[in-house]
Amino acid sequence: MTLALVGVTVATTNTQVPSPPASPQEQTRPSFSDWLAELRAEAISRGVREETVDKALATVEEPLPVVLERDRAQAETVLALETYIARQTRATIVRNARQMAAHHADLLKRIDERYAVPPQVIMAVWGIESNFGRFTGVRPIVAALATLAWDPRRSALFRSELFDALEILDRGYIELANMRGSWAGAMGQPQFMPSSYLKYAEDFDGDSRRDIWKSSPDIFASIANYLKGNGWVAGERWGREVKLSAEAERTVAADVARRDSGCRARREMTVALPLAEWQRMGVRQLDGSALPTADFQASLVSGSSRHFLVYRNYDVLLEYNCAHAYALSVALLSDRVAN
Repeated sequence: MTLALVGVTVATTNTQVPSPPASPQEQTRPSFSDWLAELRAEAISRGVREETVDKALATVEEPLPVVLERDRAQAETVLALETYIARQTRATIVRNARQMAAHHADLLKRIDERYAVPPQVIMAVWGIESNFGRFTGVRPIVAALATLAWDPRRSALFRSELFDALEILDRGYIELANMRGSWAGAMGQPQFMPSSYLKYAEDFDGDSRRDIWKSSPDIFASIANYLKGNGWVAGERWGREVKLSAEAERTVAADVARRDSGCRARREMTVALPLAEWQRMGVRQLDGSALPTADFQASLVSGSSRHFLVYRNYDVLLEYNCAHAYALSVALLSDRVAN
């Protein structure tokens, strides 16, 4: 899990702005200590050992203000799609990704043989999620999730993630002191939420631990397993960049519907149409040549100046993080690594 878009928050110097009135939920919720006591009882009733719960919750004294601030922050300006992609596919990142792919070539080959997810895709996800393992977050996961679970805005979601985090500790997959990640509870080099960890994390090195923090075999296999589990189709590309004439843009805007369900990014895409239909409307490859004759269904994703026809595997990248800036960066970086 990563932030959907990179934003720049504009600070205000006005210190006289009054705080908004507390919502009815905030007025009636229990104190944090009472809430923790109730949470402790439920965790134990779910089968988490009492000693695990007590040790984990002993580190949680009060809600973390920085976590609440990050959760409430709204970016006033957001990077354009093209700008975000350019930053994530700049030459230094491509070079690092290629070097890492070469360094881990044997391991990535074995993972590809088991999960049928190409090495360049794994390297692209890894690079964008954690800068090739250099940054995985410093927030204590239990305290961060407890803060967000106590907060009424999305309490059910984060309460469930907190119970999953306690289960991870109870199974001994990671020590409490090392269970750190993002302010929102994303963990390790793949930045998995606890629920994704329990479902997709892999023990590829055979040490009976699913270590997405330090074990390269487990990290890469977990990324591959996540993509495979969400429908990655072996042997298919994610899509391709295309160009549209002004007339083609008008035709698409007038005649092609948007998707009507899913997250915001999915609703910003067109419905899927055969490549032959896109060809008929005037969509071409970047060099001006005709689209492939393969009978693929493709959706159109557009920024302010760049356009992409995307296939089934692109939807899988959106499962990892449902933002076009993210998915296209992974897709284009993987192409640069492969080429």
